[in-house]
Amino acid sequence: MKTLDKKITYLLSAGLLAAAIMVLLYMDHNRTTYNYSLSILQRSAIYAVAAVAMNLLTGFTGLFSLGQAGFMAIGAYTVAILTIPVAQRPSVYYISGIAEPLAQATAPLWAALLLGGLFAALLGFFIGYPVLRLKSDYLAIATLGFSEIIRAFIAAPMLNRVTNGSYGLKSIPGFPSTLMVFLISGLCIFLMVLVIRSSYGRAFQAIREDEIAAESMGIGLFKHKQMAFVISCFFTGISGGMLAVFMRSIDSKTFQIGLTYDILLIVVLGGIGSITGSVLGSFLMTAGREWLRFFDNPLTIAGVQVPLFRTGFRMVIFSLILMAVVLYYRKGLMGTKEFSWNGIYAFLQRLGQKRSKTRPGKEGGNDE
Repeated sequence: MKTLDKKITYLLSAGLLAAAIMVLLYMDHNRTTYNYSLSILQRSAIYAVAAVAMNLLTGFTGLFSLGQAGFMAIGAYTVAILTIPVAQRPSVYYISGIAEPLAQATAPLWAALLLGGLFAALLGFFIGYPVLRLKSDYLAIATLGFSEIIRAFIAAPMLNRVTNGSYGLKSIPGFPSTLMVFLISGLCIFLMVLVIRSSYGRAFQAIREDEIAAESMGIGLFKHKQMAFVISCFFTGISGGMLAVFMRSIDSKTFQIGLTYDILLIVVLGGIGSITGSVLGSFLMTAGREWLRFFDNPLTIAGVQVPLFRTGFRMVIFSLILMAVVLYYRKGLMGTKEFSWNGIYAFLQRLGQKRSKTRPGKEGGNDE
């Protein structure tokens, strides 16, 4: 089959990007009408970064980690502590006060996000030494345990002057513009794609396929596993910092195990080993949860109240839809494939060929 010229694919990608920016600018200009939709898209973009980071570790390196919520908490609290205005900190730390070194410590948003990612990566580096020697379910259980330890440590009374304990942090400044969320998310995903396509990324995939064969080719197993784990923690920390800025207030309950399961569900739904799938799964899952909220409201038909329409019924419907999708798409929506214009072009070519075969031809069955 024919393929599209590279210049055409670049033009199509640029056109799609320009159209997306124009739609976002239009929605931002009419924020009173589209404020709810914008918040869904922003949360989806933030979760997409965490999902791609998890996919880098699980889908491309073969390491099953469940510590995402803990590393997101590290990034979130770092960004929150450094960006809360100094004048408002006494009202935030009104119980125990704030530690002296942090009372005047501030940083711009971009620097706070980088520091949040670096702190998460540093913690991942030290955690990686004991846990990366484990495999499969044992690695998942160990990282899940560390995630809960991090969350409990954040809420501990001994850190009240740093994290404000169980009272959480509020008055976090939001993003200065709507497009900044998508810009940061796109940049993070782009950097992870570069890592996956590099020689290190190919080493990660070799480890996923066969550790013995990879080691026989000279690939250091522990070194590359540690590298994948640290990179994943770094971008997970950045996504946590973005979530804190988006929510404007956080506490330790924000980063419970359920958050990790949500990220894992996005990865499985989109396709383990597909960057495009993780991004697509993030937007579909976040939007699906919100758009099904009408199931939580009572419904009356002809004066009779439908008993199933009540608080929580939305998640029942959402779970049934997810089960149907997973059963039909065993490897997720994208499997291990990525979005490409050539793939769409090939699909349209096959569709055209099928239509031409079903259409009666000049030399077809009208020769009576």
